[in-house]
Amino acid sequence: MPLTPLLADSAKQKLVTLDLEGVLAPEIWLAVADRFELDDMRMTTRDDPDYRKLMMQRIGVLTRHDIRFSQIVEVVSGLVPLPGAVAFLDRLRCQVPVVVLSDTFEQLAAPIFASLGQPVTLCHRLCIEDDRIVDIMLRHEDPKRAAVQAFQSLNYEVIAVGDSYNDLSMLEAAEIGCLIHPPDSLRGTHPHLGLVEDLSELATWLGLTTETWADDEGAQPALNSRP
Repeated sequence: MPLTPLLADSAKQKLVTLDLEGVLAPEIWLAVADRFELDDMRMTTRDDPDYRKLMMQRIGVLTRHDIRFSQIVEVVSGLVPLPGAVAFLDRLRCQVPVVVLSDTFEQLAAPIFASLGQPVTLCHRLCIEDDRIVDIMLRHEDPKRAAVQAFQSLNYEVIAVGDSYNDLSMLEAAEIGCLIHPPDSLRGTHPHLGLVEDLSELATWLGLTTETWADDEGAQPALNSRP
């Protein structure tokens, strides 16, 4: 399968980094908020870029409502990838190395990783005691930027895609960055970054043509907009 112009137009090898929630999968904590009717759990990194502060607030809410980790995993196990995400990821990985850089937690998002075909994912860990989340173990204070810079030190040219504030350092560090369906507060603030609304537009932005997307029977997989 030939590389598309964006993926091939360089003497360097390319590598694509993708955020998880809001790009390939639903927002986990919004699903938890819906399941347990927790209005004070509805803030995400689209609202507050301070991730540690946001997570400690979430842990406080879980503690007050006596919600156990196993109950949260049940919610996550019922989530499915965003429309077109599996086909998009499969076809992209046929063309270029892809790494998911996420601020989720490996124990929490394991069911989502499985539904996406176990992509290489770098994320954080939770501290769990007696089936309760008590703390978080952040892998790095700015892990997405650090990962991009590490790939660049290996002579990769990085294309990064994310949807929110906690993706900006990754997008800025990459040679090419793109926002997908960002909050209104981010629109127009970073005009040098690409801007798309869903995976279909992202596929076009990357140059994944109809021919590139054709499956074994010659049909183009559906890449619907977000629900």
